[in-house]
Amino acid sequence: MRLGTSSPLEHGSAEEWAEKQLKLGCRSVVFPVQSNEPEKKIIAYKEAADKAGLSIAEVGIWRNALAADPEERRANTDYCVEQLKLADYLNARCAVNVAGAFGPIWDGGYKENFTEEARKATVAMVREIIDRADVKNTYFTLEPMPWMIPTSPRDYDRLLEEVDRDRFAVHMDIINMINSTDRYFHPEEFVDECAEVLGKRIRSCHIKDVHLDRRYTLRLEECGPGDGEFPLRYYVAAMNRLDPEMPVILEHLDGDEAYIKYMGYLKEELKGLY
Repeated sequence: MRLGTSSPLEHGSAEEWAEKQLKLGCRSVVFPVQSNEPEKKIIAYKEAADKAGLSIAEVGIWRNALAADPEERRANTDYCVEQLKLADYLNARCAVNVAGAFGPIWDGGYKENFTEEARKATVAMVREIIDRADVKNTYFTLEPMPWMIPTSPRDYDRLLEEVDRDRFAVHMDIINMINSTDRYFHPEEFVDECAEVLGKRIRSCHIKDVHLDRRYTLRLEECGPGDGEFPLRYYVAAMNRLDPEMPVILEHLDGDEAYIKYMGYLKEELKGLY
């Protein structure tokens, strides 16, 4: 597997960016330049990554392509298409977004996210993005979420069948799917289920941790690796068996110091896999 982070770290040039990623121990990266930035800048970062041997795991999107406002929805869908085209140019493993929310918060949890209307809209949205981008070297993926589809490996498998596009694949964020006591207390079984059901269709993975708070009622909190109870080595070993080149990306930390600290922890915890 190829460990990496979602942070570009503080840097002043494409070359310094790649150098700092290597120094941190990364072998995979999230591309830090967007499709609406100058072409010259995109090329410089691509060449720096290629020269350093850094695999480009993901091009992030993070826009609600199901927004209620028609103009916002159209603009966000256009951005999804351009980011997917960028991923194709970069030979990135995937471009990744969330399905989208049927409420004012772009990634928020709403009852309406689980309606049949939402599912049909999600399928249509994914098809439109893939068909318009017409990519050959990458895949469009949706990150699983605790409060919008897909929330489970079997739900993702169903969505893959419904979308029915070769360039639709899987982004794995297993902690986002730990939304019940069953999954929290039986994590190895859940890892095995994800690997069995989604298998080779997984293009990139996120890594973090989850902690069960002792206060009532059920409170499952995302946290840095090692600050929770999830069997991270078991998870990464399962992903590595699926693909020895699998990107495993550390995310959702606050500042460079935190990324340096938790990368140090992961390199020890994952020794022999990394």
